[in-house]
Amino acid sequence: MSGESSKRSDLIDVTYQELHTVLSGSFEGHTLDQISELLKPRIIQLRNVAAPFGKPSDASRKKVDSGPVTLRDGIVIRVEPEDKECVLAISSRLGIDEVDALVLLRSFLFNEGAPDSISREGASLVDELVEAITPFYYIERLYILRTLIPLFRANENESDAIHAIATEFLPSIIPDGNAFAEMLLDEYMKKVKANLPDNVANDPRQAAAWTRQNSKEQLVLLEVLYWTMWSYASRNGPLVARIYESAYGTNLGTEQQNSTLLLDEEGVQLQKDCAALWILITLEVLELERAAEPGGIQLAAEAADPEIYWSSPESLKRIHELVLSQTESHYACTFMAWAFVLSRLSKAASETKELPPSYQPFFDSLLPQQGKSYSKDREPTHNLMAKTCLDPDAGLFKLMLVLLTASPIFVTATAFRDNSAIVDPNTVAYRSVFKGLVIAITELVPVELIPDFESFVEVWIALFGRSESLSVMGICRQFWQSDWQLGIARRAILDVARSRFPIQFRPLVRLLRAMTGAGFLDTDALSTTDYAAEGHPLEDDREICTRHVFYYLDKLTTYTQVIPVHSCTGAHALYERLPERYGSSSVTTGVTYMNLRPLKLPGGSILPPKSTGRLLSGDGGDLVVVCWQHEHSGWKLLLELLTDYVNRRRLHSGTGGAYQDISFAQKAGHKSLALRLEDIGVEMDRDGDENIVMDVLDLIRSVIQDNPLLAEQLLESLESGNPVVAHTMVEAQPPDLVQLTTMILEEALSRSSTQPRSTVRAPLITSAISVLAALLALPRYSNRVWLYVRSTASLFGSEKAIGVASTVLAAERLSGHYTMTLALLHLVQRLFHEASANALWVLQHSPRLQQVKEEVLLRAARFVHAEIWVEHMGWKYAQLGDRFEIGRRVSSLYSDILKQSSPLPNDGPFAALSRAVADAFMVKATTSTITPLVSSLTNAGSFLKTLYATRRIGDARRLVTLMESHLEVTRLLLISKERIMPSTEPSLLEQALCAKVGGSVTTFDGGPSRVDPVDALAGYVKDRGMGDLVRVLSVRVLFALCSSLSSSQGPPPTIIGHLSDPESMVASLVRIIQHPYDDVHLRNAVWNFIILAVDKEPALARLFVTGHFRVPTPKVSAKGKEKAQDDGALTKSTSAVTVACDMLQEWRDLLDLNPQLLASLLRFLDVVWQHGHEHKSYLESIRRDTALFEQLAAIVSEELGPPPDYKTQDYVDIDGARRSDLHEAVSIHAYRTAVKAHAAHVLAEDIRLVAEAQPNQSTSEKPSSYTAIEALFKSEEQFTELVAEAAASAYDPELHDALAEQVKSDFPSLDLESLRIQEPVVERDYGDAFAFNTGLLQLRLQVFVRGDAVEVVEAHRKLTAINLNLSLAHVQTTLTESWQYLLLRVVPYLRGNEALRRNFLNLAASVSESIAAEKRSGDMMSTIHSARLSVLLSLLEVVWFSTSDKAEEIKHFVTLVRNTRAIILNHSQPPMKSLMGQSPVPFHRPLLQIVYFCARHSRSLARRSKTLNAEQRLSISAMLDAALVLVIDSLRIKFDAACAALDLDLDQDLELFVAVFEQCTRTDVNVSHTFWLTRCQETDVVRASLRLFSRIDLVGISDLSLLRARKQPLYAPHILTFHMALASIPLAAEKLASEGILAAYTENPLSQAIRIGMIDVAIPELPNERSPAHRTYCTMLAIIAGVIMSLGRHGHFFDAEASGLVQLWGDQIHRALSWTIGDALTLPLLEEMEQVVNLFAAIAQNSSADKASDAVQKVLRFFTNDALLLVQQLNYALTHPNHLASLFEPITADERNKFEAESKSSVSSSADAVDPMRRPFLTRLMHRLFRLSGSLLSTLCSISGTEVVLLGEQEDWPTQEALIVPHSKVVLGEPTSMGTLLELGNCSVDVLRQLVNRPATQVVAPGSTSVPALDVRESVRPARRNLEAVLLYAVTQLAMWVAKPEFDVSSGDMDEDMRAETPPGPADSHALKARRRSSMPLAERLRRGMTGEMASDLLGLLNKAKPLVAKSGEVLGEGNVDLTPVLARFVQERISL
Repeated sequence: MSGESSKRSDLIDVTYQELHTVLSGSFEGHTLDQISELLKPRIIQLRNVAAPFGKPSDASRKKVDSGPVTLRDGIVIRVEPEDKECVLAISSRLGIDEVDALVLLRSFLFNEGAPDSISREGASLVDELVEAITPFYYIERLYILRTLIPLFRANENESDAIHAIATEFLPSIIPDGNAFAEMLLDEYMKKVKANLPDNVANDPRQAAAWTRQNSKEQLVLLEVLYWTMWSYASRNGPLVARIYESAYGTNLGTEQQNSTLLLDEEGVQLQKDCAALWILITLEVLELERAAEPGGIQLAAEAADPEIYWSSPESLKRIHELVLSQTESHYACTFMAWAFVLSRLSKAASETKELPPSYQPFFDSLLPQQGKSYSKDREPTHNLMAKTCLDPDAGLFKLMLVLLTASPIFVTATAFRDNSAIVDPNTVAYRSVFKGLVIAITELVPVELIPDFESFVEVWIALFGRSESLSVMGICRQFWQSDWQLGIARRAILDVARSRFPIQFRPLVRLLRAMTGAGFLDTDALSTTDYAAEGHPLEDDREICTRHVFYYLDKLTTYTQVIPVHSCTGAHALYERLPERYGSSSVTTGVTYMNLRPLKLPGGSILPPKSTGRLLSGDGGDLVVVCWQHEHSGWKLLLELLTDYVNRRRLHSGTGGAYQDISFAQKAGHKSLALRLEDIGVEMDRDGDENIVMDVLDLIRSVIQDNPLLAEQLLESLESGNPVVAHTMVEAQPPDLVQLTTMILEEALSRSSTQPRSTVRAPLITSAISVLAALLALPRYSNRVWLYVRSTASLFGSEKAIGVASTVLAAERLSGHYTMTLALLHLVQRLFHEASANALWVLQHSPRLQQVKEEVLLRAARFVHAEIWVEHMGWKYAQLGDRFEIGRRVSSLYSDILKQSSPLPNDGPFAALSRAVADAFMVKATTSTITPLVSSLTNAGSFLKTLYATRRIGDARRLVTLMESHLEVTRLLLISKERIMPSTEPSLLEQALCAKVGGSVTTFDGGPSRVDPVDALAGYVKDRGMGDLVRVLSVRVLFALCSSLSSSQGPPPTIIGHLSDPESMVASLVRIIQHPYDDVHLRNAVWNFIILAVDKEPALARLFVTGHFRVPTPKVSAKGKEKAQDDGALTKSTSAVTVACDMLQEWRDLLDLNPQLLASLLRFLDVVWQHGHEHKSYLESIRRDTALFEQLAAIVSEELGPPPDYKTQDYVDIDGARRSDLHEAVSIHAYRTAVKAHAAHVLAEDIRLVAEAQPNQSTSEKPSSYTAIEALFKSEEQFTELVAEAAASAYDPELHDALAEQVKSDFPSLDLESLRIQEPVVERDYGDAFAFNTGLLQLRLQVFVRGDAVEVVEAHRKLTAINLNLSLAHVQTTLTESWQYLLLRVVPYLRGNEALRRNFLNLAASVSESIAAEKRSGDMMSTIHSARLSVLLSLLEVVWFSTSDKAEEIKHFVTLVRNTRAIILNHSQPPMKSLMGQSPVPFHRPLLQIVYFCARHSRSLARRSKTLNAEQRLSISAMLDAALVLVIDSLRIKFDAACAALDLDLDQDLELFVAVFEQCTRTDVNVSHTFWLTRCQETDVVRASLRLFSRIDLVGISDLSLLRARKQPLYAPHILTFHMALASIPLAAEKLASEGILAAYTENPLSQAIRIGMIDVAIPELPNERSPAHRTYCTMLAIIAGVIMSLGRHGHFFDAEASGLVQLWGDQIHRALSWTIGDALTLPLLEEMEQVVNLFAAIAQNSSADKASDAVQKVLRFFTNDALLLVQQLNYALTHPNHLASLFEPITADERNKFEAESKSSVSSSADAVDPMRRPFLTRLMHRLFRLSGSLLSTLCSISGTEVVLLGEQEDWPTQEALIVPHSKVVLGEPTSMGTLLELGNCSVDVLRQLVNRPATQVVAPGSTSVPALDVRESVRPARRNLEAVLLYAVTQLAMWVAKPEFDVSSGDMDEDMRAETPPGPADSHALKARRRSSMPLAERLRRGMTGEMASDLLGLLNKAKPLVAKSGEVLGEGNVDLTPVLARFVQERISL
C-alpha cells in the first residue's frame, strides 16, 4: 500500500450526518479534542454554502488520475483503477469536485456498505453505484448546513458541552455573520429561481427528486438563517429589509420556479414549512421583546446601536411598505408584529424631544396630514392595523393556532408523522419568538377588548401548554419570573379569567394548567408523551412554574358570583347595592355591592358581612355579576366542584351515598349562609360538567406530577380550613382527593359499562386514573390508593369476576382510540414502581400491606396479560402509534418486574409476581403469549420501512420504542431461563425465535410469507434507522439466544441456520466493530456476540474468522489491511480477525482511550486461538506474522501499576449518569488488566497450537509466539513484577461484611442477594455497577431518605465500593489464570534451565508466602485462592525436579515447604472446605499437586548426603505431617463418599490423595511412621478402603460409555495404589494384613472369575485396550507379594493365609505359568507372569524348607513344577527372537503401531535383538523376558535352598529339591534340563557381550509417555541377573544331583494332591508323558558318567561369564558381588569327577 497513510481519514469515516449528531449532544465516546479534529478539515466546506462539494476541476481530476490523493486532513489515500471510473462518474453526474467525489464514494461504502442491488458488471456497476450514492449525497448536502445549527446554539449557551468548540470554530467558518446571512439569502433566492438541470430534466422521477431536494435545501437554508439571526448576526436595517424583501418576494417561499413538481404531499408540506419558517424569521428580526422594553427603542441622529434596524429610517420605510403590500391571512402574524413595532416607534417618537430629520419621512408616511404633531381625533396607524388584524375575519388567531397545533415547526408529533425536513422541531427558540408576538398583542390591545377572546385563550394554551415539557417550561418560567413583573398588560389574560372565576371555571383552570410547564397530557391529540421521563427528577424550570401556579390559585384575591336582583331587596335581603360615588378626580368607582350577612361560599371560605364587590355586568337585569374583593383558595373551589359533582352523580344514578344533603347534627344558632355552586351561578350542565371535572383533574395532575413536596402542600391546602359546602355530613370527615377521584372513576366506569359504547367517558376516566397514578408518589396517600384498588373489582376484576374496566376498555376498540387503556397501563406501572420503591419499608413496618400490594399487582398483571397483551395485536387502531405504545408499556412492565424482582421462590419481594411473568413466557408459555412478542420483533423491520416510506415518522418512532422494550424483555427472559427452567429443552420462546413467522393477523402488515426472527434481529443490528439502542439490544438478544441454545440438550438450533445471507450479516457486524465512531456500546455488544458465536457455533465462527463459508482462492495483494477495509472494490470482504489484527496495531492508543474495546478484540482473538485447530489453514498466515506476537508481548510486558482505590467517597457525573468518583479509574484499570490477561492467553494458546501440531518437535525450534516473550522470562526483575501482578488480588471481603452489618441494623428487610446482577459476566461493564444493582438499591432505599439520609448514602457508597472491588478482583483473577496457563505452556522451553530454575524457585517461595499469609475468606476468595495456587503450581512445573540443587535453591525450596505447610493449615482458606465441596471453585487439587512436588523433591534431597541440615529436615517433616493429616482425613471422607455413587471428580481426588500419600510416607523422607499410622488407626481409613474395594465395580462394565472413555474403572486403581503404598512399609503392611486385605481380595466382584481362571488380558467391551480386570488382578498379586516381603519371616502366619489364597486362585495362576512357545504372548500376560513369580518369590524368601508350613510347601511345589516347564519355554523364546516376534500380539493401538513399524526386519540371534538400531520394541520385549527368567530362576533358587548348598554341609543339602536332570538335551515339552540352563546361560552371555561394550547411557529402546526409555545400563541388569541365576541354579542342582544317594527320578514328579487341585491342561499332560518316557534312559546315561561332561560344560560357561560379569559391574556402577569365581571353585571342588 505504498503512498497510502496507515491512519484512517475522519473525512471518510464520519459523515456530516454523524457529525451533526455528535454536535447535537450524542457525542458519547468522543472527547472535545476529537470533535475539534473532526471539524478542522471541514471548515472550508462548511463555509461554502453555495457549493460545499466544489465543482469539477482539472487539478482535482489530475490528482485522482495520479493515484495517491492527499485529503484536507493530510491523510493520503490511493485510488484504485476500478475506483477511478466511479469517482469520475459521480463527479460528472453530481457536478462536484473529483476529490470530494472520491471522499464521498469511500464514505458511502464505509458507512452504508455496497448496496445489495448493485450488479457486478462493467458499465452497469458504475451507473447503479451513482444511482445508489445520489440519496447519500443529498443527505450530506443537507447536513453540511445543519451542522452549523448546534454550533450556533452552543455559541450563545455557555453551559453547552461544546460551547468552547463553537466559540473557536464559528469565527473561522463565519467571519462575518451579516455577510453570511446575505450569502444564505442569495443562495436561497438562487434555489427558488433555479431551473431543472439538463441531466434530470427529461426524467420525471429524477426531476421530482431534484426538486424535492432543492426545496429541502431551501428549508435548511432558512433554518440556518433563523439561527444566524438569532444571535450571530446583527439585525441592521438593510439586512432586515433584505430578509423581508426575500420573504415577501417569494410569497413566504410558496412561489417556486418548479412549483408544479411540488404538488405531492411531501412537496406541499415543504412549502408549508418554508412559509412557517419565514413567518418566524420575519418575527424574529423585529426584536419584539426588545422593542417592548421601556426605552427599548431610541430615535436619535446618532444611534446608540447602529446595528438595529430602527436605526435606519430607510429600512423602516421599506419594511413598512412591504408589510402593507400583503394583507393575506398568512401574513397576519407579521402584520400584527409590525403594528406593535409601529406602536413602539410612535411612542418613542412622541417621547423624543426632537425627532431626527431622517425619520421624518417615515413618520410622514404614517400620518401624512399632521406631520409631527399628532391629532387625537385620528386613530394611529398601528391601532388601525391592530384592529384589522384582530378582526376574526383576518384569521390571525386561526393562523397562530394552526402553526402551534399543526405545523412541524411547533408540533413534534406532526414533524415525526410527516417526516418533516425541519431538523429541530419545536425548539424553545421558535416558541420564544412566538411568545414575543403573543406578549406584543397583550401590550398592544387590552385583553378584555380582544374581539375573539376565547380564540386568544386557545392560542395562549397552545403556546404555553400544548407541547413537550422541555419546549414550554422555559417560556412558562420566563412568564412567571419576568413578564409577570413587567406590568398588568402581560398578565391581563389571567386577571380576566380570574375575574370570571368560578362562574366560568374552565378558562382559568385551563390557562393555569398550561402555565405549569408540564406540557400537554395524554388526552391531548398532539401528545407524544410516552411516560418515558416520568419518575425522573423534576426540572427546575417546571418546579418553578408549578409552584407559581399553586401559589396563584391558593391565594385568589377576587371571588365572582351571580346575584339575583331579588336577593338585594326585601326584609331578607342578602345583598345591598351601594350608591355610586364620585371623587374629586371625577372618576367613578362603578357600581358596588355589599353583603349583609356572612356567607359561606363554595370552597368553604367565609365572606364576612359588609364586604364590597364591584359590578361586572348585568346591571338592570334579573341577574347581576359581582366580583368580591375576597381572598380565598382556588384549590378549595376545585375540591368543591369535585365533591358537588360526585354528590350529584350519585343522586342522579339513584345509588345515594354518603354525601347526600342530610345531617343529624344539631343546628347551630348563628350559622353562615352556605351557598352552593348553583347558587353562585357557576356555569354547568344539569348533570354536571364532565369537561370541567376533567380540566380540574388535569390541573391537579400537572401540579403534583413528579413533585411530591408541592403535592403535599396542595393536598394540605385541600384538607385545611372549613369543609366544602357540598359536604353536609359534619359527623364524617369530608372526602379527600383520593376518595373523590376514586368515586369519579368508579362512577364513570360504571356508567360507561351500562350505557351505549358511544357514550364512554374516556377522557374523564383517563384523567381520574392519571390522578391516582400521580398520587401514588405521595407516601401519605399512596396506601389509600392501594386499598381502593384492592377493594374494588372495577379495575382489575377478581378471581371470580371480570372487572368493569374490561368492558369499558373493550368500547375503545370500536373507536380505535386507547387513552383509557394507556392510562390504565400507566397506573399499573406506577403501582409496581411504588410498591418496589417502598418494599423494604413496608416489609419492615407493615408486612400485611406488602401482601396487599403483591395481591393487587398479581391481579393487575393477570388482567394486563389476559385482557391487553394477548389480544392487543388484533385490535382496530385509529392511530397505529397507540398499538406500539400499548405493546411497549406492557413489555416495559414485564421488564421492570423481571429486573427488580427474582422469579425464584423466597428470593426477595415480588417473587410471585416475577415468577408469574416468567411462567407466562417460559415455563407455561402459550402461543398467544409468545406471538405478540416474536411477531413484533420479526415484522418491525419491514413495517418500519413502510412507515418511513409513507412519512409516518411519529408512528415509526413509537415502533422503535416498542422494539426497545420488546427486545429488553426478550433478553431478560432468555437470561433467566437457566434459573427458572432447569430443563435443557428449548423453551417455547426459543422455539418461536428459531421458527419462521408467516404473515397473519398478528403481524403488522402481513409482511413477507415467511420471516425468520433471528434474521430479522440480525438485520436490526446493521440498520442505522432503528437507532443505536435497538441495535444494541438486538445484538444482545442474539447473544442471549445463542448462549441459551448452546446449553440445550441434543443438537441445538444454530444462529447461522436462520440467516438468509450469513456472509452479508457477518460483513455488516464486522463493519460495525471496525467503525471508529459507531456507538461504543454497540461495538462492545457486537464483539460479545462474535466471541460467543466463535466459541459455540463452528459454522458461524468460520464466517467471522475467514469472512467466507469457503476460503476463496487468495489473490494476494500487498496493499495492506487498511486498504482492504474501505476500498471501492466491492468484491472484497474483511474478516473479524483481520479487523482485530489491524486494530491491534494501534493498541497503545486504544489502551489509553478505549481499553474496553481493546479488551473485547483481544478476548475475540483469545477465543479464535482457543479454536485454532478449526481455523488452522486461515490462521497460518497470520501466525507467521511475528509483529502480531510482538504486539501481544508488548501488551503483556506493559506496566499495569498498582490497583486504584475502590472505596467510594463522592459521586461525579459521567455521560449524564451519577457514578462513583472512582468508577472511571477502576474501570480503566480493570480493562487494562483484562487486556493483559487476554494477550497472555493468546500467546499461550498459540504455543499450544504449535505443540499439538508438532508433538515431537524439539524445544530448540521455538514458535514465534514464544520467541516474542522469551526475554520476559529471562529478565528476573521484569518477570518478578509480572508474576507479582498476576498473583496479586485487591479483593476485600470486609466491604461486603460491613454492608451486610449495616443492612442488618438499618434495613433488616433488605436481602443483598436480591440485588445481584444475573447477566453474564461478559456482558457487564467493570465499574461501580458490576456485580450488584446499585440502581435497584437506590430505588429500594429511597423510602428511607430522611434529612441528610446518611444511612442511605453510606449503603449506596458501600455497594458501589463492592462493585468496584469485585471488578478488580474478577479481572485480576482472569489475569492470574492466564499467567498460569501461559506458564504451563512454556514449561517445555524453560524446564532444565538452571538459571531460570533458581529464579522460578525464588518466585515460587515468594508467591507461596503471600498465599500462606492469606487472611481473607469467602467464596470469591476461594476462587482467587485456587487461581493463585495454580500459578504457584505452574511455577513449580518449570522448576521441576533436580538432582543437583545448589544451597540457594535448597533454601528457596525449604521456604516453599514451610509456606506449603502454612497453606495447608490456613484457617481462612482451609483445604477441607474445598474438599467438602463448600467452595465455588475447589482449590485442593492444585494444593495437593504442590504438596506432591514438595514431598517428592524432599525425597530426592533426603537421599543425598549432607544436603539438608537438621532445621530443614524438621521443616520438611512438619510439612509432611500436616499433609498426611489432611490426606488421611480426606481419604476416609472420599472412601465413604465413593461407596454411595460413581463420580469422576471423586475419582480424580482419590488419585491425587493417594499419590500424595504415597510420596509422604516413603521411608527416605518420613522415617517414623507412628504418627500417620496412628492417624490411619483413628480414622479407620485402611478398613474403609478395603470395604470400598469389596463393593465397587472393579472392571467398570456398569457404565460402559465411561469405561470406554477412561479406559479404566473408577476408584479401583487408586485404592490398589493406596494398598501398594501401605504394603511397601513393614508397619503399614502389618496394618494392612491385620485389617483383612486377604479377605477383601478373596471376596470381591472379581473373585469368582479368578477362581475359575477366567481373567483374560482383554474383554470385548473394551476393544484395543487391556482388560481392567486383568490389571486389577495383577496389582492385587503385587500387593500381596509386597505385604509378604514387608512382613518378612515374622509374617509366617500371613504366608500361610496367602498360600490359601494362591490355592484359591490356582487355576488363574497355573494358566499364567503354563504359557508355551506355541501360545500368543502379550504384554499384560507377561506382566501377570512377572507378578505371579514375584508372589512365589516373596513366599519362598520368607520360608525355609524345613520350617515352612504344609500349605506353603504345597504351593511352592506347585510353582516349581510349572516353573521348570516355563523356563524351558522362555529359553526357547529368548534364543529365537524372530519366533518370539511372531508370537507377540499387541493389545493397544500404541503397541500395534510400534510393533508393526519394525515387523518387517528380522534378527538372527538374541544378541542382535538388543541392537538399538534394529528392533527397539523387540529389544524391550526381550528385556522383559530376561527379567522374568531371572526372577523365575531366582525364585527356584530360593525354593531349592541354593544358599544351603553353597554354604552348608552336604548332609544338610535338600537333595529332594534336585529336580534338574543333568543331560544336555533340550526338549520343549519337557521340564528344564541342564542343557536348557546352559543354553539360557550362553544366551545371556551373548547379550551381555553385545551390551557391555556400549556406553551405559546409550538408549536401546526409546521411551514414551507411559514407558521410560531403556538404556544399556537397564538392559544389562536383567541379563546379568538371569546369567547369575542360571549359573547358581545349575551349579547347585548339579551338586545336589551328584550328592543324591540314588538317582530317584520320581522325586521330580509333581505332588499328586497339588495336581488334583489343578486340573492339567493339554500342555501339562504332554509334559508329564514326556517326563515318564525320559526317566529310565536318563538314569542309564547318568550311570555311564554324564556328570563330568555337564560339569565341564558348566565350567566353560562360568569361564565365559566371568569377564562379562566383571565388565557389567562397571556398566552398572554398583557394588555387585561377582559369584562366578565362587561358583567355579565350587564346581571344581564339589562336582567335578
